Formats: sequence, C-alpha cells, structure tokens
Amino acid sequence: MIEDVEIVRIAAKGDGATSDGRHFAGTVPGDRVLDDGTVQPGPHHIVPPCRHFGSCGGCELQHADDVVLSRFVTERVAYAAQGQGLTPVVMEPAHLSPPYSRRRATLHAVNGGAGPLIGFREAKSHRLIGLQECHILAPELFAQVGPLRALLARRKGKYAIDITLTLTDQGVDVGIKGLTVEGLAETEGLLDFARERNLARLTLDMGYGPEAMWEPEPVTVSLADVPVGFPTGAFLQATADGEAALAASARAWLTGARTIADLFSGLGTFAFALAEPTKVLAVEAAQDAHLACKAAASRLQKPVHAMHRDLFRNPLQPDELNRFDAVLLDPPRAGAREQVKLLAESTVERIVYVSCNPISWARDAAILAGGGYQLAQLRPVGQFRWSTHVELVSLFVRSTPQ
Repeated sequence: MIEDVEIVRIAAKGDGATSDGRHFAGTVPGDRVLDDGTVQPGPHHIVPPCRHFGSCGGCELQHADDVVLSRFVTERVAYAAQGQGLTPVVMEPAHLSPPYSRRRATLHAVNGGAGPLIGFREAKSHRLIGLQECHILAPELFAQVGPLRALLARRKGKYAIDITLTLTDQGVDVGIKGLTVEGLAETEGLLDFARERNLARLTLDMGYGPEAMWEPEPVTVSLADVPVGFPTGAFLQATADGEAALAASARAWLTGARTIADLFSGLGTFAFALAEPTKVLAVEAAQDAHLACKAAASRLQKPVHAMHRDLFRNPLQPDELNRFDAVLLDPPRAGAREQVKLLAESTVERIVYVSCNPISWARDAAILAGGGYQLAQLRPVGQFRWSTHVELVSLFVRSTPQ
C-alpha cells in the first residue's frame, strides 16, 4: 500500500513523477495516485486519441494535454542546461508540431500468420503492432499502409522487413529493406504497385544497398522553397512544421550576418533558409547530401557554397571559423565535441546550435561557455509529438573578447 500522492512532473522516459522522485506510468502532473494504487486523473489528463496507445511504442504521452507536453519539452531542455550550470538569458516558449504532421517514418512488417502486420514495435519489445490508425503520420504516409499490407499478403513464407516512408515534393517515397524479389512476375508486381499508388519513388534493398525500381521524375524536397534532390535515406527534419520553427529562430537570431558557416549542413536545410543576401558555406560529410545541396544552389544561383568535409575527422580550425560573422551547427545526436572546442577558441560573434539531444548539446554548450560564450536564447521544439524525443535551437553570443 502507498500513501496518496500527487504527480508533479513528467520524467525523461515519460512516467509521471512525484516530488520525492517516485515514478508512476500513465500519469501526468495534476493526477493523484491513491493509496490503493488507482489513479485519479487531474485536469491535464486526457483520453488518448489513438486506439493503439499503451501498446504501440510510437507514442508515450498521448494521455497528456498540450499544457503538459509544452512543459515537458521545456523542462527536458532546461534541466539539461542546468546540469551543466547554464541558464539562458531568454527561454523561448516551446513549439509543438501538430498531429498528423510527421513526414518521415520507418515502419516494420512481418508475416503475422493470419496476414501481414505493418506498424511500430511495442515499447521495449520486438512485438509488432499492426496499425489500424495513426495520429502522428501525415495522412499521405498512413494511406500507404493498407495497400502495402495487401501487397505483402500475396507473398508466401516468413519475412521481416523495414519500410521507410517519406513525403516529398512529388509524393510518397517508399523504401523497402529486407524483401527478396525473384523473377519477372514479382518485379512487375512491385512496379504495378508503385504505378497504381502514384509513388514518387520505390526503392528496394535486398542486402546490397538501395536500388530505385521506380522514379518517374527526380525526387526532391523543398527546403526554404528551394527544391533539393532527395537521395534515398538522406536526413530530413521529422516535420515541415518543426523545420520551419527551427529555421525561423535561426534567421531571427542571425539577422545582419553577412557570412555564415553551416556545419553538418546535410541537404542544406538551414543553409537555404539563411541565404540571400547572406553568403553561406554549407559543410557536409555525406557525399550524396553534399552533391544534392551543391546542385540545387548552382541551379538556382543561391549564395550557398557546398563543401565536402568530415567535421569529425577534420573540423574547421579557428582561423577558418574567424572568417565568418556567424556559425550554425546541427550535428548528429552524439554532438560535436571536437568542432565545438575549436569554435570556443574562435572569434565568431554568434553561434546557433540546433540539436536533437539535450544531453550532448548541454555538454557542448558548457565548452562554449568556458570559451567565453553566453547562452542568450534557448527554444525547445517538440517535433516528435507525444514522444519523449525533444529537439532545440539555441543562440550563443561571444561575451568575452578572444
């Protein structure tokens, strides 16, 4: 038996937590856990919209209203900063992407005996949930689930495959990994499927790398209204809404900069958002993304110069960084410790750091602070709605002359 307690916050993994640190799954701030273990819902506890919530691992927080979601996203970022002794001058309100806005996702598919199952896995399990509805995916993506299920129903034997869905300018890009296709009939069946579904592209990976089977015209994604070639598997922000929020903060904070270095630039998500009249150097290690960015900039005569360079092995040195008025970086989840150390030694006046991992960001932020930078602005972004995955955009301003 436990005493009657109140939930005061959401912990990092999605459980409700009390003021003394006890965790209770499925609760939100304002709920009370009674002494018999039952939960008395509070004003912020809502009915989850999806029938799969509680079993599907795609969402952890559908029982929380937007007030709680915004607070959770904000606290995740603020606590990470505080853990490194950092306090932003301005903490911006959190931005939440709306339902049905996810433009990329990887689903899994297996032969479930009675027929194909396509969906997300249960949390902490390999068991698959066959999706009948989804409140996070863009409708165009979810509309492919039923037809894909019908396509796989024609196949015999066991299989376990990954299906990547991405919403592009031309429609839905479908990538299938782990499915073996043999003979003319099976190949034609896949091509008929792509044609009937009006897919932008159908890519198949049978263990030797992805090969495009169907691509009527070159597939692009528009970044700041610039159509950029979209290589199979290239990184893309999870929602167009979240991308716009991140880019808007970056533009506002870097107004007036004449030259900007965009590090870990990918396809040019931020480079194209910041260009004109600003000149942007877009530095990226992945060759296909680099070439796509370079081709788009050249075709549309944008002031973006694409550089192919591995910033983990060969980061920009202080003398190279000092040529720029500002720097933007958006590294992978592990952060960019070596590049950040060199940034801390530079004379760059403003640095915008975009991150999908508050913990690695905070470690890097502490290095910048140690080098004389002040955390001036911090904005949490919840692109992955109802998830514990949190992103952020931050501004550092040099406060100590170098």
